[in-house]
Amino acid sequence: MKRCHIAYLACTAALLGTGLSAAPAVAAHSTLVVRPGESIQKAVDAAEAGDTVLVLAGTYHESVTIRTPHVTLRGVGSGTVIEPAAKKTAKKPAKANAKKAAKKAAKAAKKSARKPAKKIAKSCAEGGNGICVLGTKTKDVKGVTVADLKVTKFSRTGVFGMATDGLTVRGVNAADNGVWGIAEERSVRSLLRDNYVHGNGDAGVFLANTIQEEAGAYDAKQTLVSHNWLEGNRIGVTVRRLRNLTVARNYVSGNCAGVFVVGDENKPKAGHLDVTANQVVANNRSCPKTERLPALKGSGIVLTGTEKARVSRNWVTGNSGKSPLSGGIVLFKSFVGVAGTDNRVDGNVLSENSPADLVSTETGKTNSFERNSCRASKPAGLC
Repeated sequence: MKRCHIAYLACTAALLGTGLSAAPAVAAHSTLVVRPGESIQKAVDAAEAGDTVLVLAGTYHESVTIRTPHVTLRGVGSGTVIEPAAKKTAKKPAKANAKKAAKKAAKAAKKSARKPAKKIAKSCAEGGNGICVLGTKTKDVKGVTVADLKVTKFSRTGVFGMATDGLTVRGVNAADNGVWGIAEERSVRSLLRDNYVHGNGDAGVFLANTIQEEAGAYDAKQTLVSHNWLEGNRIGVTVRRLRNLTVARNYVSGNCAGVFVVGDENKPKAGHLDVTANQVVANNRSCPKTERLPALKGSGIVLTGTEKARVSRNWVTGNSGKSPLSGGIVLFKSFVGVAGTDNRVDGNVLSENSPADLVSTETGKTNSFERNSCRASKPAGLC
Protein backbone atom coordinates (compact mmCIF):
# COMPACT_ATOMS: atom_id res chain seq x y z
CA MET A 1 0.00 0.00 0.00
CA LYS A 2 2.82 2.35 0.89
CA ARG A 3 4.47 1.80 -2.51
CA CYS A 4 1.18 2.48 -4.29
CA HIS A 5 0.67 5.65 -2.28
CA ILE A 6 4.17 6.93 -3.13
CA ALA A 7 3.63 6.11 -6.79
CA TYR A 8 0.34 8.04 -6.75
CA LEU A 9 2.01 11.12 -5.24
CA ALA A 10 4.86 10.95 -7.75
CA CYS A 11 2.40 10.73 -10.63
CA THR A 12 0.36 13.66 -9.26
CA ALA A 13 3.50 15.78 -8.85
CA ALA A 14 4.50 15.01 -12.41
CA LEU A 15 1.10 16.08 -13.70
CA LEU A 16 1.19 19.30 -11.69
CA GLY A 17 4.69 20.02 -12.92
CA THR A 18 3.56 19.52 -16.50
CA GLY A 19 0.63 21.88 -15.95
CA LEU A 20 2.79 24.57 -14.39
CA SER A 21 5.36 24.41 -17.14
CA ALA A 22 2.61 24.83 -19.70
CA ALA A 23 1.12 27.93 -17.96
CA PRO A 24 1.77 31.26 -19.68
CA ALA A 25 4.31 33.57 -18.04
CA VAL A 26 2.81 36.40 -15.97
CA ALA A 27 3.80 39.81 -17.30
CA ALA A 28 6.06 41.71 -14.92
CA HIS A 29 4.77 45.10 -13.80
CA SER A 30 7.21 47.97 -13.52
CA THR A 31 7.58 50.88 -11.12
CA LEU A 32 8.70 54.05 -12.86
CA VAL A 33 10.24 56.48 -10.37
CA VAL A 34 9.96 60.24 -10.91
CA ARG A 35 12.34 62.54 -9.06
CA PRO A 36 12.15 66.32 -8.57
CA GLY A 37 12.96 68.09 -11.82
CA GLU A 38 11.74 65.17 -13.94
CA SER A 39 8.46 64.96 -15.86
CA ILE A 40 5.58 62.98 -14.40
CA GLN A 41 3.83 63.04 -17.78
CA LYS A 42 6.76 61.37 -19.53
CA ALA A 43 6.70 58.54 -17.00
CA VAL A 44 2.92 58.16 -17.36
CA ASP A 45 3.24 58.07 -21.15
CA ALA A 46 5.85 55.32 -20.84
CA ALA A 47 3.77 53.26 -18.39
CA GLU A 48 1.90 50.16 -19.51
CA ALA A 49 -1.16 48.53 -17.97
CA GLY A 50 -0.32 47.34 -14.46
CA ASP A 51 2.61 49.72 -13.99
CA THR A 52 3.05 52.19 -11.13
CA VAL A 53 4.43 55.69 -11.53
CA LEU A 54 5.95 56.58 -8.16
CA VAL A 55 6.51 60.31 -7.68
CA LEU A 56 9.01 61.13 -4.96
CA ALA A 57 8.68 64.05 -2.56
CA GLY A 58 9.04 67.45 -4.23
CA THR A 59 6.98 70.08 -6.04
CA TYR A 60 6.13 69.36 -9.67
CA HIS A 61 4.79 72.19 -11.86
CA GLU A 62 2.70 70.42 -14.48
CA SER A 63 -0.62 68.82 -15.34
CA VAL A 64 -0.82 65.08 -15.91
CA THR A 65 -3.14 63.12 -18.21
CA ILE A 66 -3.68 59.37 -17.82
CA ARG A 67 -5.30 57.44 -20.66
CA THR A 68 -3.74 53.99 -20.16
CA PRO A 69 -5.85 51.49 -18.19
CA HIS A 70 -4.71 49.94 -14.90
CA VAL A 71 -1.98 52.50 -14.26
CA THR A 72 -1.27 53.73 -10.74
CA LEU A 73 0.00 57.26 -10.14
CA ARG A 74 1.24 57.41 -6.56
CA GLY A 75 3.18 59.88 -4.48
CA VAL A 76 4.72 59.49 -1.04
CA GLY A 77 2.08 61.58 0.76
CA SER A 78 1.55 65.32 0.95
CA GLY A 79 5.26 65.83 0.34
CA THR A 80 4.53 65.04 -3.32
CA VAL A 81 2.96 68.27 -4.58
CA ILE A 82 1.55 68.92 -8.05
CA GLU A 83 0.94 72.58 -8.92
CA PRO A 84 0.28 74.49 -12.15
CA ALA A 85 3.21 75.32 -14.39
CA ALA A 86 4.35 78.93 -14.24
CA LYS A 87 2.79 81.02 -16.98
CA LYS A 88 5.16 82.25 -19.64
CA THR A 89 5.14 85.99 -20.21
CA ALA A 90 5.05 86.95 -23.85
CA LYS A 91 7.88 89.12 -25.06
CA LYS A 92 6.89 92.52 -26.39
CA PRO A 93 7.87 93.11 -30.00
CA ALA A 94 10.46 95.76 -30.67
CA LYS A 95 9.02 99.16 -31.59
CA ALA A 96 10.30 98.84 -35.13
CA ASN A 97 8.33 95.63 -35.60
CA ALA A 98 5.19 96.58 -33.64
CA LYS A 99 3.22 97.93 -36.62
CA LYS A 100 4.24 94.98 -38.76
CA ALA A 101 3.18 92.49 -36.08
CA ALA A 102 -0.17 94.25 -35.54
CA LYS A 103 -0.89 94.26 -39.29
CA LYS A 104 -0.07 90.56 -39.53
CA ALA A 105 -2.28 89.71 -36.54
CA ALA A 106 -5.22 91.69 -37.98
CA LYS A 107 -4.89 89.89 -41.31
CA ALA A 108 -4.84 86.48 -39.60
CA ALA A 109 -7.89 87.35 -37.50
CA LYS A 110 -9.84 88.46 -40.57
CA LYS A 111 -8.94 85.23 -42.37
CA SER A 112 -9.98 83.01 -39.47
CA ALA A 113 -13.27 84.89 -39.10
CA ARG A 114 -14.33 83.70 -42.56
CA LYS A 115 -13.85 80.05 -41.54
CA PRO A 116 -16.47 78.13 -39.56
CA ALA A 117 -15.54 77.89 -35.89
CA LYS A 118 -14.32 74.52 -34.70
CA LYS A 119 -14.63 73.25 -31.15
CA ILE A 120 -11.14 72.35 -29.99
CA ALA A 121 -10.79 69.97 -27.06
CA LYS A 122 -8.65 71.47 -24.35
CA SER A 123 -5.80 69.58 -22.76
CA CYS A 124 -5.78 68.88 -19.05
CA ALA A 125 -3.59 71.92 -18.41
CA GLU A 126 -5.53 74.23 -20.75
CA GLY A 127 -8.71 73.20 -18.96
CA GLY A 128 -7.19 74.30 -15.66
CA ASN A 129 -6.96 70.80 -14.21
CA GLY A 130 -4.19 69.09 -12.29
CA ILE A 131 -4.55 65.34 -12.92
CA CYS A 132 -6.93 64.09 -15.63
CA VAL A 133 -7.99 60.47 -16.09
CA LEU A 134 -9.71 60.32 -19.47
CA GLY A 135 -11.53 57.69 -21.47
CA THR A 136 -13.30 58.35 -24.77
CA LYS A 137 -16.91 58.66 -25.91
CA THR A 138 -16.93 54.99 -26.82
CA LYS A 139 -14.58 53.41 -24.29
CA ASP A 140 -14.01 53.98 -20.58
CA VAL A 141 -10.49 53.88 -19.20
CA LYS A 142 -10.42 51.14 -16.57
CA GLY A 143 -8.73 50.55 -13.25
CA VAL A 144 -6.67 53.73 -12.84
CA THR A 145 -5.52 54.72 -9.33
CA VAL A 146 -4.37 58.15 -8.12
CA ALA A 147 -3.03 58.05 -4.58
CA ASP A 148 -0.95 59.62 -1.85
CA LEU A 149 -0.14 63.08 -3.19
CA LYS A 150 -1.22 66.72 -2.99
CA VAL A 151 -2.73 68.56 -5.94
CA THR A 152 -3.30 72.25 -5.44
CA LYS A 153 -3.88 75.74 -6.89
CA PHE A 154 -5.29 74.69 -10.25
CA SER A 155 -7.84 77.11 -11.71
CA ARG A 156 -10.45 74.38 -12.20
CA THR A 157 -10.02 70.89 -10.69
CA GLY A 158 -7.40 69.02 -8.73
CA VAL A 159 -8.21 65.48 -9.92
CA PHE A 160 -10.68 65.07 -12.79
CA GLY A 161 -12.03 61.85 -14.28
CA MET A 162 -14.18 61.45 -17.37
CA ALA A 163 -15.39 58.17 -18.87
CA THR A 164 -13.68 56.06 -16.23
CA ASP A 165 -14.49 52.59 -14.92
CA GLY A 166 -13.14 51.61 -11.52
CA LEU A 167 -11.23 54.84 -10.87
CA THR A 168 -9.72 54.95 -7.38
CA VAL A 169 -8.68 58.25 -5.79
CA ARG A 170 -7.19 57.54 -2.37
CA GLY A 171 -5.14 59.51 0.13
CA VAL A 172 -5.15 62.66 -2.02
CA ASN A 173 -4.87 66.14 -0.52
CA ALA A 174 -6.89 68.29 -2.95
CA ALA A 175 -6.58 71.87 -1.78
CA ASP A 176 -7.30 75.42 -2.96
CA ASN A 177 -8.39 74.59 -6.50
CA GLY A 178 -10.62 77.10 -8.28
CA VAL A 179 -13.70 74.93 -8.78
CA TRP A 180 -13.56 71.31 -7.58
CA GLY A 181 -11.12 69.30 -5.52
CA ILE A 182 -11.97 65.88 -6.98
CA ALA A 183 -14.53 65.57 -9.78
CA GLU A 184 -15.78 63.07 -12.31
CA GLU A 185 -18.33 62.75 -15.10
CA ARG A 186 -19.74 59.75 -16.99
CA SER A 187 -17.88 57.41 -14.66
CA VAL A 188 -18.79 54.12 -12.97
CA ARG A 189 -17.60 51.94 -10.08
CA SER A 190 -15.40 54.68 -8.63
CA LEU A 191 -13.88 54.61 -5.16
CA LEU A 192 -13.06 57.99 -3.60
CA ARG A 193 -11.69 57.21 -0.17
CA ASP A 194 -9.51 58.68 2.60
CA ASN A 195 -8.96 62.01 0.85
CA TYR A 196 -8.51 65.41 2.50
CA VAL A 197 -10.36 67.93 0.33
CA HIS A 198 -10.38 71.54 1.47
CA GLY A 199 -10.51 75.16 0.36
CA ASN A 200 -11.86 74.52 -3.14
CA GLY A 201 -14.03 77.13 -4.88
CA ASP A 202 -17.11 74.97 -5.43
CA ALA A 203 -17.53 71.34 -4.34
CA GLY A 204 -14.82 69.39 -2.61
CA VAL A 205 -16.08 66.23 -4.34
CA PHE A 206 -18.26 66.67 -7.44
CA LEU A 207 -19.93 63.74 -9.20
CA ALA A 208 -22.17 64.20 -12.24
CA ASN A 209 -23.56 62.56 -15.33
CA THR A 210 -22.38 65.37 -17.61
CA ILE A 211 -22.10 69.12 -17.38
CA GLN A 212 -22.00 69.71 -21.13
CA GLU A 213 -25.63 68.87 -21.92
CA GLU A 214 -29.05 68.13 -20.48
CA ALA A 215 -29.47 64.42 -19.85
CA GLY A 216 -31.11 61.92 -17.55
CA ALA A 217 -29.43 60.54 -14.45
CA TYR A 218 -26.48 58.23 -15.05
CA ASP A 219 -26.07 54.85 -13.35
CA ALA A 220 -22.86 55.20 -11.32
CA LYS A 221 -22.81 51.41 -10.72
CA GLN A 222 -22.08 51.43 -6.99
CA THR A 223 -19.64 54.30 -6.86
CA LEU A 224 -18.52 54.86 -3.25
CA VAL A 225 -17.47 58.15 -1.61
CA SER A 226 -16.22 57.14 1.81
CA HIS A 227 -14.03 58.19 4.76
CA ASN A 228 -13.11 61.57 3.26
CA TRP A 229 -12.50 64.77 5.27
CA LEU A 230 -14.16 67.71 3.49
CA GLU A 231 -13.90 71.22 4.87
CA GLY A 232 -13.74 74.85 3.79
CA ASN A 233 -15.25 74.28 0.35
CA ARG A 234 -18.42 75.88 -0.98
CA ILE A 235 -20.12 72.46 -0.81
CA GLY A 236 -18.57 69.36 0.70
CA VAL A 237 -20.03 66.79 -1.71
CA THR A 238 -22.26 67.43 -4.74
CA VAL A 239 -23.99 64.49 -6.43
CA ARG A 240 -25.71 65.71 -9.60
CA ARG A 241 -28.02 63.66 -11.84
CA LEU A 242 -26.75 60.26 -10.71
CA ARG A 243 -28.16 56.98 -9.43
CA ASN A 244 -26.78 53.92 -7.66
CA LEU A 245 -24.02 55.28 -5.43
CA THR A 246 -23.22 55.70 -1.74
CA VAL A 247 -21.85 58.66 0.24
CA ALA A 248 -20.83 57.14 3.57
CA ARG A 249 -18.73 57.80 6.68
CA ASN A 250 -17.34 61.14 5.59
CA TYR A 251 -16.56 64.05 7.92
CA VAL A 252 -18.08 67.19 6.38
CA SER A 253 -17.55 70.46 8.24
CA GLY A 254 -16.87 74.15 7.74
CA ASN A 255 -18.33 74.34 4.23
CA CYS A 256 -21.23 76.58 3.21
CA ALA A 257 -23.24 73.39 2.66
CA GLY A 258 -22.43 69.80 3.54
CA VAL A 259 -23.93 67.33 1.05
CA PHE A 260 -26.07 68.22 -1.99
CA VAL A 261 -27.95 65.60 -4.00
CA VAL A 262 -29.41 67.30 -7.07
CA GLY A 263 -31.91 66.19 -9.70
CA ASP A 264 -34.10 67.89 -12.28
CA GLU A 265 -36.82 67.20 -14.84
CA ASN A 266 -34.77 64.82 -17.02
CA LYS A 267 -35.43 61.06 -17.16
CA PRO A 268 -34.39 58.83 -15.57
CA LYS A 269 -34.63 60.89 -12.41
CA ALA A 270 -31.72 61.33 -10.00
CA GLY A 271 -31.85 59.23 -6.85
CA HIS A 272 -31.83 55.54 -5.89
CA LEU A 273 -28.76 56.23 -3.73
CA ASP A 274 -27.64 56.33 -0.09
CA VAL A 275 -26.25 59.08 2.12
CA THR A 276 -25.39 57.25 5.30
CA ALA A 277 -23.33 57.41 8.52
CA ASN A 278 -21.72 60.78 7.75
CA GLN A 279 -20.78 63.42 10.31
CA VAL A 280 -22.12 66.73 8.99
CA VAL A 281 -21.06 69.44 11.40
CA ALA A 282 -21.33 73.26 11.41
CA ASN A 283 -21.29 73.96 7.69
CA ASN A 284 -21.72 77.65 8.37
CA ARG A 285 -19.47 79.45 5.94
CA SER A 286 -21.30 82.12 3.97
CA CYS A 287 -21.20 81.86 0.17
CA PRO A 288 -22.84 84.29 -2.30
CA LYS A 289 -25.50 83.17 -4.75
CA THR A 290 -24.64 81.77 -8.18
CA GLU A 291 -26.61 81.27 -11.40
CA ARG A 292 -27.80 77.90 -10.10
CA LEU A 293 -28.12 78.40 -6.34
CA PRO A 294 -29.09 81.09 -3.85
CA ALA A 295 -26.63 82.26 -1.21
CA LEU A 296 -25.61 79.34 0.98
CA LYS A 297 -25.01 79.07 4.70
CA GLY A 298 -25.85 76.43 7.25
CA SER A 299 -27.03 73.57 5.01
CA GLY A 300 -26.33 70.06 6.27
CA ILE A 301 -27.72 67.51 3.80
CA VAL A 302 -29.96 68.72 0.95
CA LEU A 303 -32.04 66.62 -1.45
CA THR A 304 -33.62 68.46 -4.35
CA GLY A 305 -35.49 66.90 -7.28
CA THR A 306 -34.61 63.31 -6.32
CA GLU A 307 -36.48 60.02 -5.99
CA LYS A 308 -35.93 57.00 -3.74
CA ALA A 309 -32.87 58.47 -2.05
CA ARG A 310 -32.21 57.27 1.49
CA VAL A 311 -30.61 59.51 4.12
CA SER A 312 -29.90 57.37 7.17
CA ARG A 313 -27.79 57.13 10.34
CA ASN A 314 -26.08 60.50 9.85
CA TRP A 315 -25.02 62.77 12.69
CA VAL A 316 -26.04 66.30 11.65
CA THR A 317 -25.38 69.13 14.09
CA GLY A 318 -24.77 72.87 14.31
CA ASN A 319 -25.72 73.81 10.74
CA SER A 320 -27.33 77.22 10.98
CA GLY A 321 -28.30 79.86 8.42
CA LYS A 322 -31.06 81.89 6.76
CA SER A 323 -30.74 80.59 3.21
CA PRO A 324 -33.80 78.85 1.68
CA LEU A 325 -31.61 75.71 1.86
CA SER A 326 -30.51 76.08 5.50
CA GLY A 327 -31.20 73.39 8.07
CA GLY A 328 -30.02 69.98 9.20
CA ILE A 329 -31.57 67.70 6.56
CA VAL A 330 -33.51 69.59 3.90
CA LEU A 331 -35.88 68.29 1.23
CA PHE A 332 -36.28 71.11 -1.27
CA LYS A 333 -38.40 71.24 -4.37
CA SER A 334 -35.99 71.68 -7.26
CA PHE A 335 -35.48 75.07 -8.86
CA VAL A 336 -37.05 73.81 -12.09
CA GLY A 337 -40.19 72.81 -10.22
CA VAL A 338 -39.65 69.05 -9.91
CA ALA A 339 -40.89 67.48 -6.68
CA GLY A 340 -38.87 64.86 -4.84
CA THR A 341 -40.68 61.56 -4.41
CA ASP A 342 -40.30 58.42 -2.29
CA ASN A 343 -37.22 59.73 -0.47
CA ARG A 344 -36.60 58.27 2.98
CA VAL A 345 -35.00 60.11 5.92
CA ASP A 346 -34.55 57.69 8.82
CA GLY A 347 -32.46 56.94 11.86
CA ASN A 348 -30.53 60.22 11.85
CA VAL A 349 -29.37 62.11 14.95
CA LEU A 350 -29.83 65.88 14.58
CA SER A 351 -29.29 68.79 16.96
CA GLU A 352 -28.82 72.56 17.01
CA ASN A 353 -29.61 73.07 13.35
CA SER A 354 -31.43 76.23 12.24
CA PRO A 355 -34.06 77.04 11.12
CA ALA A 356 -34.79 73.40 12.05
CA ASP A 357 -33.27 69.96 12.24
CA LEU A 358 -35.58 68.62 9.53
CA VAL A 359 -36.90 70.92 6.81
CA SER A 360 -39.21 70.01 3.93
CA THR A 361 -40.60 72.41 1.36
CA GLU A 362 -41.72 69.50 -0.82
CA THR A 363 -45.38 69.35 -1.82
CA GLY A 364 -45.31 65.62 -2.51
CA LYS A 365 -46.75 63.23 0.10
CA THR A 366 -44.58 60.18 -0.59
CA ASN A 367 -41.40 61.20 1.24
CA SER A 368 -40.98 59.66 4.68
CA PHE A 369 -39.33 60.73 7.96
CA GLU A 370 -38.91 57.90 10.45
CA ARG A 371 -37.06 57.25 13.72
CA ASN A 372 -34.99 60.44 13.61
CA SER A 373 -33.71 61.93 16.85
CA CYS A 374 -34.37 65.67 16.63
CA ARG A 375 -36.14 68.54 18.38
CA ALA A 376 -37.52 70.86 15.74
CA SER A 377 -38.84 70.53 12.21
CA LYS A 378 -40.46 72.68 9.50
CA PRO A 379 -43.27 71.86 9.14
CA ALA A 380 -43.84 70.56 12.65
CA GLY A 381 -44.31 66.84 13.15
CA LEU A 382 -41.41 65.46 11.12
CA CYS A 383 -39.30 64.57 14.18
